[in-house]
Amino acid sequence: MKGLILSGGKGTRLRPITYTSAKQLVPVANKPVLFRVIEAIKEAGITDIGIVVGDTAPEIKAAVGDGTRWGVHITYIHQTEPLGLAHAVKISQDFLTNDRFVMFLGDNVIEGGISPLIRQFGQSDWNAQIVLTRVPNPQQFGVAELENGRIVRLVEKPRDPPSNLALVGIYMFDQTIFEAVNAITPSWRGELEITDAIQWLVEQGYTVSPYVHEGWWIDTGKMEDMLDANRLVLEELTPRVTGYVDRDSKLVGKVTIEKGAEIINSVIRGPAIVGRETRIINSYIGPFTSIYHHCLIRDSEVEHSIVMEHSHVLDIPQRIEDSLIGRNVEITRSPLKPRAHKLILGDNSRVGLISNGT
Repeated sequence: MKGLILSGGKGTRLRPITYTSAKQLVPVANKPVLFRVIEAIKEAGITDIGIVVGDTAPEIKAAVGDGTRWGVHITYIHQTEPLGLAHAVKISQDFLTNDRFVMFLGDNVIEGGISPLIRQFGQSDWNAQIVLTRVPNPQQFGVAELENGRIVRLVEKPRDPPSNLALVGIYMFDQTIFEAVNAITPSWRGELEITDAIQWLVEQGYTVSPYVHEGWWIDTGKMEDMLDANRLVLEELTPRVTGYVDRDSKLVGKVTIEKGAEIINSVIRGPAIVGRETRIINSYIGPFTSIYHHCLIRDSEVEHSIVMEHSHVLDIPQRIEDSLIGRNVEITRSPLKPRAHKLILGDNSRVGLISNGT
């Protein structure tokens, strides 16, 4: 089998972070989401992986390279416009040839990996297998309707959902999917929908097997989703300390301190992770927080947040929480008077300010 990762989206719901960074490279528990997808496919025994890329191709190629670090071979497939998931399959046919393959959206995080699914599909004569999960808001997803455990209908973002079973962005196909993507026409969105392609397989009598995933799954398209995924993955980490923690500091609960990190006169309350070469000085890092590499947190408090690489949080009197802080950011308190908040913010930024009454 081969792997196909879709990593061409613009990530508009994560702006302004995605103005300068691919959404698939935002770290969850100090590891980019795309890296987690590659690892999940490799753990399933697949080493030949294609990545469909778009406008952020240079950044993704620089981060992933040829796949050597994971022991896989990466082929990049350029999608000139985001014309739908089925279009991504269509343009990948030269790479996939007639091999069975797993397709994985590059911004999804799923509990438990996909190895059992790959084994199940590999040992079957099914033409396709799709992963479903129950969601409270099915109108925001592709939705499957089942009868007696068989798929009878798929609908993309329906106003009146036939069920609460959403497609989670993991699919397995054989070569019959190419018949489907070449037979369907663009939807009202102007895209070739993967739901339409799978529906075509069902209508033509091909075997499409549903698998209902009972664990957690996160589509990391929004900041709230990123923070939720960060929380869930942090809870699964095995704590370890390979950096330096001085005698005046305290680690509470599941805490990971990566190589080269320094914790000075601070409290780290887990689950939390502090990345390599990051310094935490006279500060508090609260639960469900990941601080990526080469950061500095001094005389500040951060909780339930993601801080990306090379960022500084300095001398902030109020706790920062529920935040996604991008790369090379500096947050500091100005000593100048009169007291005022002085901000430079990108398009679509959101800032919450609370007065302390002084």
